Amino acid sequence: MTTVSSFSSPPWPNPNPNPNSDPSTSANPQPEEDKDPPVSLSSGLPPIRTISYNIDGEQHTDAASQPHTAPASVPAHGRTLIPNFHNPNSSSSPVSLHHVSFNQDNGCFACGINQGFRIYNCDPFREIFRRDFENGGGVGIVEMLFRCNILALVGGGSQPQYPLNKVMIWDDHQGRCIGELSFRNEVRGVRLRRDRIIVVLEQKIFVYNFTDLKLLQQIETFGNPKGLCEVSQASGNFVLVCLGLRKGQVRVEHYASKRTKFILAHDSRIACFGLSQDGNMLATASNKGTLVRIFNTHDATLLHEVRRGADRAEIYSLSFSPTAEWLAVSSDKGTIHVFSVTAVDNPDHNTPGSPSNSPRALIKGSPSSSPRALIKGVIPKYFTSVWSLAQFRLVEGCQYIAAFGHQKNTVVILGLDGSFYRCKFDPKTGGEMTQLEYHNFMKPDDSF
Repeated sequence: MTTVSSFSSPPWPNPNPNPNSDPSTSANPQPEEDKDPPVSLSSGLPPIRTISYNIDGEQHTDAASQPHTAPASVPAHGRTLIPNFHNPNSSSSPVSLHHVSFNQDNGCFACGINQGFRIYNCDPFREIFRRDFENGGGVGIVEMLFRCNILALVGGGSQPQYPLNKVMIWDDHQGRCIGELSFRNEVRGVRLRRDRIIVVLEQKIFVYNFTDLKLLQQIETFGNPKGLCEVSQASGNFVLVCLGLRKGQVRVEHYASKRTKFILAHDSRIACFGLSQDGNMLATASNKGTLVRIFNTHDATLLHEVRRGADRAEIYSLSFSPTAEWLAVSSDKGTIHVFSVTAVDNPDHNTPGSPSNSPRALIKGSPSSSPRALIKGVIPKYFTSVWSLAQFRLVEGCQYIAAFGHQKNTVVILGLDGSFYRCKFDPKTGGEMTQLEYHNFMKPDDSF
């Protein structure tokens, strides 16, 4: 799941939290568990349940717990758990955006602002919920759990609503926090599954059981100011990816098989990575931002390597499509790239979406069916790189994240300037994507 910040059902299976891996499958020894726990961990969290509503407004409880009061009203459009609530006492001060992130299925996105948080639906685009705190406290991280009433919040901005070293578990049916996790250092990121809470600090990751906030595992990492961490969402295949203990290294935890893999993905620092929904494929980019590498998470083999460009760039997001057929990449260069992961298996294919001045287009006189091996090693690797199939160009310098929409061959783009784009690409001809809609969710009147 993709995030960007302006400052740096039935009971689910219980993955084995044992951090010890099979020595035969680990490239490096696992760090010993830190015996010094977080400063405080609130207890007494009531059992978490996920409540959903179908289009007819009928309530379904996936994991029954204590009696719970349902929202006073459910939107007529359905398929959302959260009422469209506007606090009449909210501040009229200008809104500044601290954080934006998609939920686990990319159907919604959340924004942390200087006075609370907001939730939006992607298709069709609409604001479905907002919470403006009375004291105007800022929120720096908002992590959704699909579309249920539970969110994880971390304070942010010049006047944070909560301390930066705490994760607040917010139940919006009750309109209050029902649990908190406190640490000695600032929280850099949070990831949620239906059965786990993962908290990312700069050099450590904590894995908790969701229902009772029991600490299950601690993982030491390389310096991680961006809070990089990804988790799969499949019920029977819990995969967690984080930084390893070395520069350029990532660590993959397979909880179902109790195995740990270390992948030396790049020579320089890891800038971004993305995990497929089933946890089988991992895309990584370094702080150079020119190449993206795709690995098999089970055996750590390099599957593909694609090229974003020749100039250095800061990669903001790497996102697989639900079927892992496509990969979307965003960077500070202002262009969203879509790569065909399956087409990489046939690199002799003349990618239609490659720029006219790309090295692929500059190679003259080679038969289209010529095996790549005939030119590989004769000319520099740059000229044999696999380039993006489709592109969408934005304002250079702004921070954007991208994910695949629920409609086929669509991409949703979010910017820290409040921009929302939905565009479509042609999987056969590629090239420039077609813009379907634009909104500025910080300025509702600015849309077309």
